[in-house]
Amino acid sequence: MSTYLADAAEDLAVEGPSAKFTYRRLGPRGGIPLVLLNRVRGTLDWWDPQFLDHLAADHDVIVFDNVGTGYTTGTPRDSVEGLADGTVEFIEALGLTQVDLLGWTLGGTVAQHITRTRPGLVRRLVVAAANPGTVPGAPDADPKVRATMTKPEITGDDLVFLFFPETDTGRAAGYEHLARVATRLATGLPDVSEAAAMGQIAAIAKDASIPFEQVRADLASIKQPVLYATGMRDAMIPALASYTAVQHAIDATLVAYSDAGHAFLFQHAKAFAAQVTAFLAD
Repeated sequence: MSTYLADAAEDLAVEGPSAKFTYRRLGPRGGIPLVLLNRVRGTLDWWDPQFLDHLAADHDVIVFDNVGTGYTTGTPRDSVEGLADGTVEFIEALGLTQVDLLGWTLGGTVAQHITRTRPGLVRRLVVAAANPGTVPGAPDADPKVRATMTKPEITGDDLVFLFFPETDTGRAAGYEHLARVATRLATGLPDVSEAAAMGQIAAIAKDASIPFEQVRADLASIKQPVLYATGMRDAMIPALASYTAVQHAIDATLVAYSDAGHAFLFQHAKAFAAQVTAFLAD
């Protein structure tokens, strides 16, 4: 079994106006920290340690639980704006004046909102498998995906179905990811409450109702460099979403993985971490 430095990272805490935030910090200090924003129903324990180790080889990496989620206290948020406010509160509680952001799925949507509304806080932005909002021409969502995503309890098999392609290679990558996160999860630490999960799903629904004209204007208002990344076999958010975002953002790059799905960043942890490193250093 591989040993990951991320599995040994200690839990840290910082007080904000709305919550006591729990976070972990890896890698060399100095420069601009890279703050990671998580998925629906994700906690600190669900970040793939292999991916974190690759990122932290060159960056000061910070992962945290947002207000009312996992280890962090407070009342869960039910909108992108609320989740963005919680993230900014956490960053400011750490005394940071500028950060890079990497948001995965809902975290990517939240990170885009922060970049628009607090442009001085964000230097560069990485958006992984996230919707910019309404996307014209996007295929209808698979009913099985929606039903699985909203189940009261999500199993490992459910996560493999949602996040990895239904191919032998994809499924194998999915179960390898579950094995890597098992070290943290085995200690029985806090899960995401049903209230927090439903609030996050409500945030996604509200964001999906924003008219495309507003989505296009929001994307055009982002002045920072943005790296959009997607898996071409994503069952949850079509690759068209990232392609559309790049069309309307001012300074954007698109990376796509042909054999991967929603969790391409864990299926191709080393390659994507290298892409992120090169983008942040450019």
